[in-house]
Amino acid sequence: MAQDERRYSVRALIIVALVAILGTVLTLETAGLISHTRDKDKVQVGEFRAVYVGPREDYRMSPKPSELHAECYDGYLAVGSDTDITLKGVLVDYKNRGIRCTVAPRPPQVAPEAATPEASDHTGGDDGQTQ
Repeated sequence: MAQDERRYSVRALIIVALVAILGTVLTLETAGLISHTRDKDKVQVGEFRAVYVGPREDYRMSPKPSELHAECYDGYLAVGSDTDITLKGVLVDYKNRGIRCTVAPRPPQVAPEAATPEASDHTGGDDGQTQ
């Protein structure tokens, strides 16, 4: 009876499973239910959600950074991929309206402190004499 219970080998079951998966994919492809696009204008870059963080409220985020960056592009917030520089998209809400952004003025860059005139007199630098 032990031989009657094992009618199919493991190898045959694996082959049947692979053929079934391949047949399903081919059927869906020929029916046009699998969509392929090479046009990056129609590719969704990602899905995002906003999390409300109230005053004095901590929010735990993953310490690992994402592979995306945001920038202001023509007055709208755009998200781009760090791995593929050609992949960039404008962030929109649920009604397909762009999320506005403004470029904040950057504070003036402070140059490293230049040597003061008193310090340059004592450093043995050029004292104005030519040879």
